[in-house]
Amino acid sequence: MKKAAIIGAGIGGLSSAIRLAVKGYRVDVYESNKSYGGKMKEMSMKGFRFDMGPSLLTMPEKLDELFYLANKNPRDYFSYSKLSEGCRYFYEDGTVINGYTDSKKFAHEVNKKTGVSEKLIIKHINKNLFLFDSTSFLFLEKSLHKIKTYFSFRVFIAFLKLPFLQIFESMNTVNKRRFNNEKIIKIFNRFATYNGSNPFKAPAILNSISALEFNKGAYYPDKGMFSIASALFKLCKDLGVIFHFKTTIEKISVENNIANGVFVNKEIKFFDVIICNQDIYFVYKKLLPQRYVLKSFLTQERSSSALIFYWGINKGFENLNLHNIFFSNNYNEEFKNISENNQIYKDPTVYINITSKMTRKDAPNNCENWFVMINTPNDKGQDWESLIAKARNNIIKKINRVLKINIEDYITCEELLTPQLIESTTQSFRGSLYGSSSNSRASAFFRHPNFSNRISNLYFCGGSVHPGGGIPLALSSSKIVDELIS
Repeated sequence: MKKAAIIGAGIGGLSSAIRLAVKGYRVDVYESNKSYGGKMKEMSMKGFRFDMGPSLLTMPEKLDELFYLANKNPRDYFSYSKLSEGCRYFYEDGTVINGYTDSKKFAHEVNKKTGVSEKLIIKHINKNLFLFDSTSFLFLEKSLHKIKTYFSFRVFIAFLKLPFLQIFESMNTVNKRRFNNEKIIKIFNRFATYNGSNPFKAPAILNSISALEFNKGAYYPDKGMFSIASALFKLCKDLGVIFHFKTTIEKISVENNIANGVFVNKEIKFFDVIICNQDIYFVYKKLLPQRYVLKSFLTQERSSSALIFYWGINKGFENLNLHNIFFSNNYNEEFKNISENNQIYKDPTVYINITSKMTRKDAPNNCENWFVMINTPNDKGQDWESLIAKARNNIIKKINRVLKINIEDYITCEELLTPQLIESTTQSFRGSLYGSSSNSRASAFFRHPNFSNRISNLYFCGGSVHPGGGIPLALSSSKIVDELIS
């Protein structure tokens, strides 16, 4: 029986373990933390439960696929519901736009609230769907770093479409040209944050991300986001995958340019295949011999990070939904502060996720669990104590202005996640949420490949390598690795 070692029990690591176990490998997963899930964790305090990491589920068929591969019914492990409203958007002039996932219903809502033509909204959404359908099979399903990828008719057709794929303009440039309305521009620009990018720099091809919400649909796992990780973990166990928690891999053994094992407690364990579900920066810095370090990947621009407050709120808010965005008055200045000045803007865009809207037991009666997040720069040694204090104050001021309340009167408990904590708890360099940034036209091609060009039997999955961060992309990375091993 062939043996595989997987370093890291995040979503990419769990899905890789499932794929190899289905193929008959003995799979050992090594995780330095005490539990599975990577960034997808949960926390409870004073009767409130919080999903601590990813909060939106798209492309759930990528999850279901893993269970079908194992001849299991995914509904025996977890279930999810399609959302009629992806997000609710709030502006300080009192405008509220319901982001319906039905594109026609959303277009009607936008027209009613802003006067923007319904046909214009539908046309924009359809163009973004064209971007997604034209490129997703290549960027999400194939290794961009293998020559054979490009020798297919489908890829040839995709390259013929390049002039129409908006890779030479920024998201904001395209969205501003199509809409003469700042409210709508902000809605479509915000999809850049799905992979930690700046819409004023990122190529407009990233507008394709909006197709996931307005065309493919947004979903919610019925027991919360952490139930995804729990379902994958249970499937791993059912397939005989062996887990080693609170176990740190000291280094990867390489002989004659072949990865043949890992060192644990100064003892080598031999394997036929090694898959790293860990930030590629730390793989090079800690696990591989210096002669194999690719310095270009150590110096790449990193994606943005986040500051998250977990608040237990002893009040219900009927005007809020599962996902809520309170937009900054100056989106451009906010991103300039994050990506250029490495600071937090005084008027940040605030995202509030309230899972108790869907899973009532996530909060006590007449209470809500608020996951309150703003985008921040990654950690470059800033004075975070001062930044966090100012940011908390500005977040509260913004919520109070928009909802016309004093939210501090209702906060009964609080926990905090910072860029520094994100790095220390998830081994994400500088606390970046999505590995390297996607702020350049060629960023997709510059992401680390899912295999090593110099070391045989060594593969990489997860958010810091191709195709990027987020649940669907992490799942895609494990599928690419599976095909490369095959």
